[in-house]
Amino acid sequence: MAELRRRGPMTAVICSEAFLNLARTQARVFGVPDLPLIVIPHPLGGIAMAEVKSRAERALPQLLDLIRNFAR
Repeated sequence: MAELRRRGPMTAVICSEAFLNLARTQARVFGVPDLPLIVIPHPLGGIAMAEVKSRAERALPQLLDLIRNFAR
C-alpha cells in the first residue's frame, strides 16, 4: 500500500480499531504518514456474516469521504 500511495493513486487501508496505532506507525515508517485508514470495529475474524456486512456498511461513509476529498 505504501508503494501505491507514493505513486499517486488513491489508496487506503481498512484497519480494525485494535490495530490503529500499529497501522499509523507502519504508514509513517514506510514513508506515507498521510495514508488514509478506514477504521472498523475489532475483531473481524470469527464473526457472523451479518456482522461483517454491518461493519462494511459503517465503513462505507469513510470510503465515500476519501473519494470525495480525492476528487477535489
